[in-house]
Amino acid sequence: MIRKDRWLLPEGIDELMPMQAEQLEALRRTLIDRMQSWGYKLVFPPLVEYLDSLLTGTGKALDLQTFKLTDQLSGRLMGIRADMTPQVARIAAHNLRDHEDVLRLCYIGNVLHTVPQGQGTSRNPIQLGAEIYGHAGPESDMEIIQLMIEMLASSELDTNLLLDIGHVGIYRGLANEAELTSEQEQALFSALQRKELPLIDTLLSQYQLSADNHAMLLALAELNGGVEVLEQAKHVLSKASDQVQNALRTLQTMVELMAERLPDIAINFDLAELRGYHYHTGVVFAAYQAGSSQALALGGRYDDIGADFGQAQPATGFSLDLKAIASQFITNVEEQEPIIVEWSSDEAQQQKIEQLRSQGQTVIYQLSNK
Repeated sequence: MIRKDRWLLPEGIDELMPMQAEQLEALRRTLIDRMQSWGYKLVFPPLVEYLDSLLTGTGKALDLQTFKLTDQLSGRLMGIRADMTPQVARIAAHNLRDHEDVLRLCYIGNVLHTVPQGQGTSRNPIQLGAEIYGHAGPESDMEIIQLMIEMLASSELDTNLLLDIGHVGIYRGLANEAELTSEQEQALFSALQRKELPLIDTLLSQYQLSADNHAMLLALAELNGGVEVLEQAKHVLSKASDQVQNALRTLQTMVELMAERLPDIAINFDLAELRGYHYHTGVVFAAYQAGSSQALALGGRYDDIGADFGQAQPATGFSLDLKAIASQFITNVEEQEPIIVEWSSDEAQQQKIEQLRSQGQTVIYQLSNK
């Protein structure tokens, strides 16, 4: 019989040692306090829910990432959350449906993925995020982006940040105008994500589109860069539908708001950025470290998120992996020298120890060698 190393963890599942855990906990407190100072109310959704609830709305794209199990009480399928966003949307639409016009919620908790989302990433990240419900304008998108950048700045990451912004309404509008089938739209979507121009051109030729629709969809892959990209898009997409023109105007408004609120942040516009395409409805964004292809935080707009829970409402939000963020810097945690005392039943000693601990001192009993 082969002996197995029972201390080994599954691939992609990790744990934190004392110093790492201390750093993460200090960061968690800082970020939660900061979000609450902006008016975001903290919620704690459950680790598991019925599967049909977890995979509703935004969660439909999470089916393959969700571990599934059977509830022994009801016999219904349950899922271990792979993303907390659908859960918070349920809370906002169902449990807090009588809230004020604009509701701000924040959250933090472990999630579990069936497979890693990227090379070297954890399958059990700690997700932290914030959402705004009940406001459809660019101001709420700007607030969420500003809060996201402030969260990263509070993390003391020693690097310049790059903000990547897109709008899924541009591709969706062009695909609708070209009357693509769902299969065609998905194939073109995959090619656009990889920016494979020859394949994109081949697919568009196979679809036998009008010259205008062919040219506009082909141009998307190269509409990527600074603010000047929006000016280029006005000309290249001038014959596009109102849906596309409205999306471009929204991005232009975001440029103006960014200049007011975050003038020092570098911005890249990618009109073929379709992250979360199947549930996002508007602006999408992600923050990167300079020279890195792995997003530190990401988010976007997903209006009507609460429809499946009985209350359709506009929403926008962001999330990040707190464990990944904490691993990228070392906090100046001052290791306090503990006070060592002999084990005793002396009442005066007990009172003194309680006093010292209440003052923030670390007091450790010296146990006997029994």
